[in-house]
Amino acid sequence: MLAVGIKAPQFTLQDAQGNEVSLADFLGKKVVLYFYPRDNTPGCTRQACAFRDAYDGFRENGVAVIGISRDSVKSHQNFAGKYELPFVLLSDPELAAIQAYDVWQEKKMYGKVSMGVVRATYVIDEGGTIEKVFPRAKPDTNAAEILEYLNR
Repeated sequence: MLAVGIKAPQFTLQDAQGNEVSLADFLGKKVVLYFYPRDNTPGCTRQACAFRDAYDGFRENGVAVIGISRDSVKSHQNFAGKYELPFVLLSDPELAAIQAYDVWQEKKMYGKVSMGVVRATYVIDEGGTIEKVFPRAKPDTNAAEILEYLNR
């Protein structure tokens, strides 16, 4: 994971509508940047829906929410539509942001070792510096933990 206090790596990726979105577009605004393994899987769906359900709290705090996975633009479009996700989902099939944020790691599942996206969330301040890191984020509690942190 990247450390608190360093400049957040810049990226430009496509959103669910195919528009290019850059981290630089959000300068002056706090950003919750969450990385997740895959659209439409049980844990990732619960996490996305938790962010959706807490979205008004993020908006009230002036915080942008961005989810990033390796899924395609089309997959994100379907996922966002199916679950009425009001925040930005970015497609990173080339692993540009995923590797820059050190969330492409070795994973073990049922004794099998493979590389994949580990679930992690970064809070980036208005100046583009990493303010808080939530490694190994839990799908069901991640959004609430971040809101609690922001409301302190």
